[in-house]
Amino acid sequence: MAYYQGVYGSAPGGPGQTQDPWYGYFVSVAGQDGQIDAEELQRCLTQAGLAGGYKPFNLETCRLMISMLDRDMSGKMGFHEFKELGLVINGWRQHFMSFDRDRSGTVDFQELQKALETMGFRLSPQAVNTIGKRYGTSGKITFDDYIACCVKLRALTDTFRRRDTAQQGVVSFQYDDFIQCVMSI
Repeated sequence: MAYYQGVYGSAPGGPGQTQDPWYGYFVSVAGQDGQIDAEELQRCLTQAGLAGGYKPFNLETCRLMISMLDRDMSGKMGFHEFKELGLVINGWRQHFMSFDRDRSGTVDFQELQKALETMGFRLSPQAVNTIGKRYGTSGKITFDDYIACCVKLRALTDTFRRRDTAQQGVVSFQYDDFIQCVMSI
């Protein structure tokens, strides 16, 4: 773990090293605590125009993204988590755009199924339909909702895999364990 001087830390790098370009943006977004919470992340992503137009980025999606990378369980992101999230979002954006063939800013259920398959998710048409209904509006899924879907699928799959020690695609949950797994995402 690196040590940064100052109250909220100085720029990563040290004397004589180039400042990370992500750090200036992080400092401009982070609160006085030097961390980014869900509301600060929402403002950041909305200002960047990632939700499309002037629509605010969904706060629940921001909470999901923070929980995905929140290694210290603080409910906030430090610089390194923020930088990792930026790279992940850029990857998801490129992936989303490759399936948004008509450049509408949305994907339909068939495009979603293809996108999920290329990420390694082998889901039944019924499961994709359920996901589409959960994250879609009028049969279309926006980038914001696509991210929420990807975060939840990744987290649920990781949780399932940790419990599927035999790698058979079958796990047994106690009710309380199941609720903890699902509600922590």
